Amino acid sequence: MSDLIKSLQQRLGDGAVLEGVEARQSAFGWGRLGKPFAVVRPKSTAEVSAVLKMCHDAGQAVVPWGGRTGLVEGAYAEDAVALSLERMNRIVEIDAAGATMTVEAGCILQQVCETADGNDMFFPLDLGARGSATIGGNISTNAGGNRVIRYGMMRELVLGLEAVLADGTVVSSLNRLIKNNAGYDLKQMFIGSEGTLGVVTQAVLRLRPKPVSQNVAMLAVGSFEMLPRVLRSVERGLGGTLSAFEVMWEDFYRLVTTPPAQGTAPIPHGHPYYVLLEAMGGDQSEDSARFERVLAAELESGQVADAVIAKSKAECHRLWALRDDVAQVVRTAPFFTFDVSLQISEMDEYVREVRQALLSRWPAATLMVFGHLGDGNLHLIPGVGDGSHEARTAVESIVYDPLRVRRGSVSAEHGIGLEKRPYLPISRNVQEIALMRTVKQALDPRNILNPGKILG
Repeated sequence: MSDLIKSLQQRLGDGAVLEGVEARQSAFGWGRLGKPFAVVRPKSTAEVSAVLKMCHDAGQAVVPWGGRTGLVEGAYAEDAVALSLERMNRIVEIDAAGATMTVEAGCILQQVCETADGNDMFFPLDLGARGSATIGGNISTNAGGNRVIRYGMMRELVLGLEAVLADGTVVSSLNRLIKNNAGYDLKQMFIGSEGTLGVVTQAVLRLRPKPVSQNVAMLAVGSFEMLPRVLRSVERGLGGTLSAFEVMWEDFYRLVTTPPAQGTAPIPHGHPYYVLLEAMGGDQSEDSARFERVLAAELESGQVADAVIAKSKAECHRLWALRDDVAQVVRTAPFFTFDVSLQISEMDEYVREVRQALLSRWPAATLMVFGHLGDGNLHLIPGVGDGSHEARTAVESIVYDPLRVRRGSVSAEHGIGLEKRPYLPISRNVQEIALMRTVKQALDPRNILNPGKILG
């Protein structure tokens, strides 16, 4: 047992430090996590501070762990101390008048959403990993999800936070004000930095009024050029209540509505694009009537080929379940997952280019495309090759290289981690990357915080 392990155990107490087999057994998640040197589970900001100070003094790498639902190997912790925030999961305070909730970083997203709902308020972040992902992880990756078009990404939902720097210094900036222009907005350094600049321990979240109405529909659209027209027309017609505009290419729609998938097709197959539309407002009767009028106008204009409106909460859930049934892609194995962002006007040509390049190399390749088109984010899942490293590298080149000329992003919402690190220069210029390195060096000169991630 190393001196560091002994010191950590003495400081944190029984059960807080896992090593050996116990540490390896806890290394489970959605991606590769490696074999951590130890898994440390503090219960407070003071304990996080003590852990980081000891690791800093020992030169020991530390990898923050949240819900471990990331897809870019941002929590890979081989030979590192995995700093799990699972015990720091309290909701500290709810301020109904100020519409804020203060939570610890290990709090599960679904718990935050349900607690807000129980207090007649709304926390709008929504993503497939809601039952496992933690608020600290959402902050560290600047999570997006299904309602970015209306409420923004995690960056827009955080008013203040508390973080611990590499040397154990606690920076408490638990701002509760919407307007605060008193100097640098320090929280922004930690949001989206993937635990490389500090470990978030608490956050003040901005809540919204609880929606009274929800209207959901599935639309069929006959051409890509119609999609942005429908988006802007519906956005205008719904008067600010549009909360989601999710698009599924035909291949993906067919996959999630064909056995063994549990979902059935609300609109027949054969259309090139399917749109999941959601609006949330303050009066179910009035909002439903407006929703129906807007969609009727889209059908009459010919911009929408077909439409089905959910008539109950159960039907709303069934339509959303189609979009969320990403697990069906295992039927296309071996497969790779990508999360890119580019201008809507560039998407059609980009997807065609990627598809053609995949088929040229692998004639039996499949490509599932879906995503948050309303905010410029597409998820691509190619099913190709043999799953080898060589195949992955070739697919990555096919998917990422076309983004360079289109000034797109290799990561819309999943982060960079280890997986996308070689491709960061596609989306960030030399000066930006140099500034990132300067910030990293200033806050973590010994490079112990999530080393190797984002910048290498």
